[in-house]
Amino acid sequence: MTATILVGAQWGDEGKGRVADWLASESDVVARFAGGDNAGHTVYVGDRVYKLHLIPSGILHEHVTCVLGNGMVVNPVNLVREIEELERSGVRVSPERLVISTRAHVITPAHIALDMASEKARGADAIGTTLRGIGPAYLDKTGRQGLRAGDMADVESFADALCERIEKANATLVEHGLEPLSPREAAENYIEAARRLSPFLRDTSMYLNARLREGARVLCEGAQGTMLDIDHGDYPFVTSSSPTSGGALTGLGFGPRYVERVVGVAKCFSTRVGAGPMPTELEGPLADRLRGTGENFWDEFGTTTGRPRRCGWLDAVMLRYAAQVNGFTEMVITKLDVLSGFDELKIAVAYELDGERLENPPEMLAALRRVRPLYETLPGWQEAIGGVRRWADLPRAAQAYLERIETLVGVPVTTVSVGPERDQLVFRS
Repeated sequence: MTATILVGAQWGDEGKGRVADWLASESDVVARFAGGDNAGHTVYVGDRVYKLHLIPSGILHEHVTCVLGNGMVVNPVNLVREIEELERSGVRVSPERLVISTRAHVITPAHIALDMASEKARGADAIGTTLRGIGPAYLDKTGRQGLRAGDMADVESFADALCERIEKANATLVEHGLEPLSPREAAENYIEAARRLSPFLRDTSMYLNARLREGARVLCEGAQGTMLDIDHGDYPFVTSSSPTSGGALTGLGFGPRYVERVVGVAKCFSTRVGAGPMPTELEGPLADRLRGTGENFWDEFGTTTGRPRRCGWLDAVMLRYAAQVNGFTEMVITKLDVLSGFDELKIAVAYELDGERLENPPEMLAALRRVRPLYETLPGWQEAIGGVRRWADLPRAAQAYLERIETLVGVPVTTVSVGPERDQLVFRS
């Protein structure tokens, strides 16, 4: 058993990128299994900050091969731009180091325009998407009319198919009072990107199964988080794919017998971007303190959109649910250093709905909007912990906070991040 699945346990933005970077150091292959460039993983190495949207953070390790799996939707132009940015930073990106599934779907200019049109039409009920064309691309995939990355191997045919889909989308855009796209102009950059990416295309399911049979260590890297899963999240305020552990298998094309670990990543407080219920959301000075000013790259502002994130106390009800849906074998808690200086901390241990105590979130949105979090208050700590590297050296109140999380969730906390740098990790022996 040589596969590890890395999953966000909240609404995304849990710090999976830096955890993936750590786990990649002991992996041979790192494979993305869902989503597109709506994801944003920030990794801090030395004095350099890498912001990755499509390429797995394993690319920062020379020995790792990175895979964009069949469950993803890929914007070819943005992928080429990301490759070029990495290469300018001295990171080698070649077909030997990056493999793109021929079955991954292509995000077209039409998808991006339709995403904007859809959000505009929703008005006050907008989902709060990243406007990257993710939803419309997945709609075309399930509607069996999408373009797949493998189509880029024949550039001329790909160009014709792309223009045809743009022309079809124009009717919808005009209907929404938006300017239609020029098919040839919109397709121009895509045609050049297709030429550039053609050598990277491969049957990644066959590749991964072969590597797993050889005993290679494969890290499956997710995007977004459990509560944004299309089936298991706060529908309809969800993404269009399955960022849970089950999605890793369908999004990469291998069976569960290879899976050894399912690692859940959770921030030590709650954040969310976009619309949708968030029972422990705070406003005012407490929320601002958790969020930060935006001056630092680790403050709570979206990597992809730059939008300020909604912030609140840790929601153990949601974490318990995420552990159940994913089958976590362990948890990594991130950003513990942010909580230094609080006199007291709160954790939502249950909800109340119409006088009834709930240990798990209600399945319907209308009920979830009405729940009231039931908090447990724990003592905080004043010490700065960025220099701590041993569990025993954490303040006793910090240890108690982490121990309470694992008791409430029923999953051991094995690793804690205490700062943004690669080595600011505390491993529990």
